[in-house]
Amino acid sequence: MKTFEYRGATGLDDGLEPGAMFLGGGTNLVDLMKLGVATPDVLVDVNRLGLDAITDLPDGGLRIGAGVRNSDLAADPRVRERYPVLSGALLAGASGQLRNMATTGGNLLQRTRCRYFMDATKPCNKHTPGSGCPAREGDHRNLAILGASEHCVATHPSDMAVALVALDAVVNTSGPAGERSIPVTDLHRLPGDEPDRDTVLDHGELITSVDLPVLGVAAHSFYRKVRDRASYAFAVGSVAAALSVEDGVVRDVRLAWGGVAHKPWRARLAEERLRGAPAGRESWLAAADAELAAARGLRDNTYKIGLMRNLTAWVLEHLS
Repeated sequence: MKTFEYRGATGLDDGLEPGAMFLGGGTNLVDLMKLGVATPDVLVDVNRLGLDAITDLPDGGLRIGAGVRNSDLAADPRVRERYPVLSGALLAGASGQLRNMATTGGNLLQRTRCRYFMDATKPCNKHTPGSGCPAREGDHRNLAILGASEHCVATHPSDMAVALVALDAVVNTSGPAGERSIPVTDLHRLPGDEPDRDTVLDHGELITSVDLPVLGVAAHSFYRKVRDRASYAFAVGSVAAALSVEDGVVRDVRLAWGGVAHKPWRARLAEERLRGAPAGRESWLAAADAELAAARGLRDNTYKIGLMRNLTAWVLEHLS
């Protein structure tokens, strides 16, 4: 690990100079520094900025401070009652020890676990733009089937982010250009020609909180994750869903997928297909098929198309 300067942030206006990075729980960043993938000159610790509270919003929603630990967020009674899909997604991620350290903001900003990105000695367009994407012909079994490009087929690893996308959550930030609010659906980028840019955030822009809106359907929600082993593994595919059925007809639905794209994937085509449709397996599968029409598998990950089709149907049936 290269030498670096460490200092504590003094306020939300403590911007980052070139070569500096914010440090929260460090459960991803420190790993990348050990591997030589992340090489900051300065770490700015944001843990003492008072961003570690979960508060009720006047309209009945929740504001989650960026410094709230994943374990605390998963266990909060308001989250478990109003947004069970979020609690479930958090508990599906990592280990108990890591959840005790990982923060809300850091979870959203974690980098891909593609083996080529995680190895600084390998070519990878994410850490060395223009060097190529060896995953396309190499090890890509767990990588993207939606939204990929010739430059990158990596997947976003966060479980929490998938649930937040399904819940129409909004990220609040503070940076050199001031404050702004960004829907979580718009926070992460597809790779395109710039796979080294994971999000739309500017350098020095700090996530301060995440807002959960009032969403009646969210109380009836669920998260299911498929992985290669029973615990402490990233998703091969996952589904976050909220569903409202009245008189056998789908009145409202929220659906997001994980483990299939460079960002958490909001399945809007599937949602449109489901609203007003009869509740049942035929509708679940038809909706998944509509969303998966754009999927493009590689040599070893085409199986994900069938997996996501069946997983989506299972979760919706579980909720109906």
